[in-house]
Amino acid sequence: MEKLKPSDKAKLIKTGAVLLSTAVAILIFSLTVGRELYYGERNESLMSFVIINFAGYLFFLLMPVEMAFIYYLPNFPDIKLIGAALITAFLAQLADYLTGRTFSLGFLSSLVSKKKILKGEEYIQKYGNLTIFIFNLLPLSSPIIALVAGILRYRFRDLIYCSLAGLILKYVILSLIF
Repeated sequence: MEKLKPSDKAKLIKTGAVLLSTAVAILIFSLTVGRELYYGERNESLMSFVIINFAGYLFFLLMPVEMAFIYYLPNFPDIKLIGAALITAFLAQLADYLTGRTFSLGFLSSLVSKKKILKGEEYIQKYGNLTIFIFNLLPLSSPIIALVAGILRYRFRDLIYCSLAGLILKYVILSLIF
């Protein structure tokens, strides 16, 4: 049997990671919103929102958390849904940050493109806290920024304050608009 070249091994790992994260995203959606839609009831639970929002803030899953918030908004008081969104986003970004601090850049770049990591690093080093705030305020990839902050060993307190400020503003604006 022929040995795999390191570049082929890296491509295989990336492909596996993409397929696994896609499968996890589909499974999460299917077990929450999909299940509720399948049964024909517009009776979404707060737990399904919590699962979707938490998963959407993990760096290796791409899920439209803002759309989920808007979808669930008619079913819950604004303050309750905003609170759930903030807590789950905070916990997921904490996991992203700790993952960045714990694992090597080589391993992480097999899960997320090295280009995205380097771009996030460039933004953080150039704009600092403003990057974290803006990426959490707008529908940009704030989980990647939290991961990169961990890689850079960015001050955790700054990450939390700026993330929460951006998230609070984003969810208040969304609840006022919708």
